[in-house]
Amino acid sequence: MKKIIKYVVSDILRNKIIIAYTIFLLIISFGLFVIEDVPEKSLTNMLTMNLTLIPLISIMFSTIYIYNSGEFIELLAAQPIKRKTLWFSIFISLALALSIAFFIGFGIPVLIFSANSIGITMIITGIILSVIFVSISLFTAVYIKDKTKGIGVALLLWLFFTVVFDGLVLFLLFQFLDYPLENLIVVLSMLNPVDLVRIVSLMQMDVSALMGATTAVFKKTFTGMSGSLITYGVLLLWLIIPLYFSTRKFDKKDL
Repeated sequence: MKKIIKYVVSDILRNKIIIAYTIFLLIISFGLFVIEDVPEKSLTNMLTMNLTLIPLISIMFSTIYIYNSGEFIELLAAQPIKRKTLWFSIFISLALALSIAFFIGFGIPVLIFSANSIGITMIITGIILSVIFVSISLFTAVYIKDKTKGIGVALLLWLFFTVVFDGLVLFLLFQFLDYPLENLIVVLSMLNPVDLVRIVSLMQMDVSALMGATTAVFKKTFTGMSGSLITYGVLLLWLIIPLYFSTRKFDKKDL
């Protein structure tokens, strides 16, 4: 397992896309801190990048990597190694490599310019978001055999979580203005890991301008330590559930 992780991580970190992704994050992050006199304003702009670019790169790169590594995975599956161990090793490798790239490109500038609770929270949630979308990408790739369809579904999932979801919730709110929907909105917000990361970040930053419909209600309902524990707990489920089902599928899949 260690050998597989070591090989895959080193292979991914040498990938031109990951190198370009890291450099891009590094340039943008440093640039925002240099342009803005107040670090909090830079973090506000970086949060938007966190909620859109990080999920996109994580899910698309991981999905494409799984499809392109099909023969390599089949070769490893033929060796005396449990399939569950193999699949979990691939997950750890992708999650670790993307987290390293994110930390170098995003985390280092934040620690240099804004090493406070807000900055550290954004680093942690960014890594969590990267890992969650790696988990979702593995779920997509193992259930959809066709590469083109799998990549298309991964892109649609990213679009749904980052753009469409809040729009649908906002539409629901406008349609049922006369009904108390706060509890429903809180439940719905748990169905979107991007919204949950926004909630955790905004609990620290308190920037109302960036709040979506679900975020505003959730933040009003849950505050302090209880709210953080709930959101981090649900985020953990977002990581575990897709990984669990993708591992079960891969274990029984005919390669």
